[in-house]
This record gives sequence, structure tokens and C-alpha cells, in this order.
Amino acid sequence: MATIAAEKGYPDAISTVLIGSCTNSSYEDLTKAAEVARRALDQGHRPKTALIVNPGSEQIRATAERDGILATLEEAGAIIMANACGPCIGQWQRQTTDPLARNTIVTTFNRNFAKRADGNPNTHAFIVSPELAMGYVFTGKLSVNPCTFLPAPLGEELPIGGFAPTTLRASDTHDPDTTIVFAPKSERLQRLAPFAPWDGHDFCHLPLLIKVKGKCTTDHISMAGPWLKYRGHLENISKNLLMGAVNAFNGQTNSVVHAMTGEIGTVSETALSYRSHGGCFVVAEENYGEGSSREHAAMEPRFLGVKFILAKSFARIHETNLKKQGVLALTFQQADDYNKIHEGDRADLIGLAEMTPGQPLTLRLTHSDGTTDELLLNHSYNAVQIQWFRAGSALNAAALHH
Repeated sequence: MATIAAEKGYPDAISTVLIGSCTNSSYEDLTKAAEVARRALDQGHRPKTALIVNPGSEQIRATAERDGILATLEEAGAIIMANACGPCIGQWQRQTTDPLARNTIVTTFNRNFAKRADGNPNTHAFIVSPELAMGYVFTGKLSVNPCTFLPAPLGEELPIGGFAPTTLRASDTHDPDTTIVFAPKSERLQRLAPFAPWDGHDFCHLPLLIKVKGKCTTDHISMAGPWLKYRGHLENISKNLLMGAVNAFNGQTNSVVHAMTGEIGTVSETALSYRSHGGCFVVAEENYGEGSSREHAAMEPRFLGVKFILAKSFARIHETNLKKQGVLALTFQQADDYNKIHEGDRADLIGLAEMTPGQPLTLRLTHSDGTTDELLLNHSYNAVQIQWFRAGSALNAAALHH
């Protein structure tokens, strides 16, 4: 690690160590981290960087607290956070005077996209095991290998005394006459209305919202971090739609040309404008939507009027999420047809009424110079998923049968 950090010019000092979230946060993981902490403390070492721990569940937290594991971690300087995504999706308050400073963090998360953990493109996130992460708490530097003075821990796969009971229980009763009241001026909660069903017609003359270049994860589609405070308010969180995606025509993020006005605007503002004129479409490259199962990445384009997303390929979970929200997820039959998409294009998607499993759809592109192209598009919809699309969403389809 020291050699690589020096060669790449990564900041050597570790600003924060992060352990837990949904990954590497089991009872065994926490016991290994605590064992390393105990040995380091007993040897006279003191923590040299901030430490934050997210237990994997309330049961894990309660058991770790009962067995003294959390006390050991706290002795090593740990802040024990809630059993939630936390810093992995930017839900933490970094103590820094410069939010864009180059810095290094060490995490046990399974994702380290740029800006993922804190919105800072200059944060370098190094992924390690929980025990190694704890070792770095006592070195404070990438260049100092904790394995040179701390032996590998054994840990405990399962608690000897069994898992501790928890007091969290979901209600098993529901009063159909209960009225849920939302504060009308709330910026964080909003009542959801069902998405409109398909109107039975082909999509015609839709403007291109954005042609995405390169990797486009769910973080590019729906930024995490501070935005997640709006996850209960679809209108507000939709303002981050595709703000991290790179526009293939200008190489910039969150900057697209409005097909009707010629003005440059954000992706969400432009999509909202198109929504009142019938919607729009998005084009992307390989593995669109990789990274997480974040449903807002599918709900936001649906809310802002995106009718279909055309990609070279989709990440499986995100593709399913799009289907559930009523957004058509389509792929180029010929991947090179991606290059036929031009700025200012309009699209007609033909054959929706006859859409059946395994049968391609036709896309007619009209370019700004008046020329046209016809492309064949594939899809992976089965009969049930086609019903979701026609009903407007999977929830709408389910409601029709109950």
C-alpha cells in the first residue's frame, strides 16, 4: 500500500476510518475489529484518526453492546452510528474546513465511486477488511502497515450467548380508517400519487434528454449524500436526476441543451420542461444503473417524464426497478447504433401495442438536419412485466387484481 500510495500521489494521512454499513458489519466482523483494537490498546498504541462504526442490524448492535464489543470499539475512539447505510452513501457530517480537500479515507464498504462517501471528488476511499481498517486507526497513515505489529485476529463467527433480543417490532395491525397527514410545507415527505398508465399509443417525437458517456451508476443517476434527506419527497429528490452523468456531447455533467429553446440547463430542469410536452428519452452505454438497488434512480426519471431508457446493456437490478416503475428499459440490437444518436434527436418508438416477449421494437430517429435512422431495439420483458408497463407501474398492476 505504501508503494502504491507514493507512486500515485495519494494523500498518506488517513482522515477517517469507516467500518460497517450493510457490508462487513456482522457480529464476526465487529469481533475481529474489537480484537485488533484491544491488542493495539494493550500495547500502548493510541488511535491516530477518526473512527465511525455502523453495525449491520439492530440485533448485531444489541449483541455487540451486550458482549462488550462496542465498549472496546468506543475505547478506540469509535462513534457508533445507527444501523443504516450511513457514510457509505454520504450520510455523515465530515469534520473538515475544506469540503473539496484532497484526503484519504479507509472503509470496509463495497463501493468507492468518486464522490460516493461525501460528495468530494478528491476523497480517495481505500477498501479493506474490518480488521485491517481497525489497524489503520492506530497507524493513521497508508504508508504504515498495521500487520507489522498487530497479528491477525480470530474473531467469533457467532455469539456464544446467542443473539440478543431486540425491542423493534413492526405493527401487526392496520386500521383502514387511519388518515396519514403530511405537513403541507414539508421538504422531506410528500404523498405519492400513482403513476399514470400507458395511454395505448406509440411514443412520438420525444426529445433526447441526455446521451450518457461512459459509466453511469445509480450514484450518477441519483446522487446520495445530502440528497437522501429528500428520499421521502419524490419531487425534491428528483432534482438530482442524472446530475453526475457525463453528457457525451459536451463532456460535462448536469449540463444539457434544451431541444426546444436551445438553452443550456440541468438535466432535471430540462426533463421537467419536456414532461409537459409529452416526455423524453435517455441514451446510455454499458451496464447502465450498476452499483446499488436504489429505487429512486428509477422513480426519478419516471416522475420527470422519461418514457424509455436506451442502453447498450443494463445492470440487472436497476433494469428490474425501471420495469417496476413503468419506464421502458431497452437495449440496442447493434451496440454501435449508440453512435447514431445525435444531439437534438427526436424519437418515435414504434410497436408498443404489439409488444410481446422476445420481439424487438423499432426506434425511428429524426436528426436535427432532417435525416432519419431506424434502429431495432431489444428488451427482456416477460408477459407480467409488459402488464406493469401498460398499467403504469408494478404497483398499479397489483392494485388492479386486489
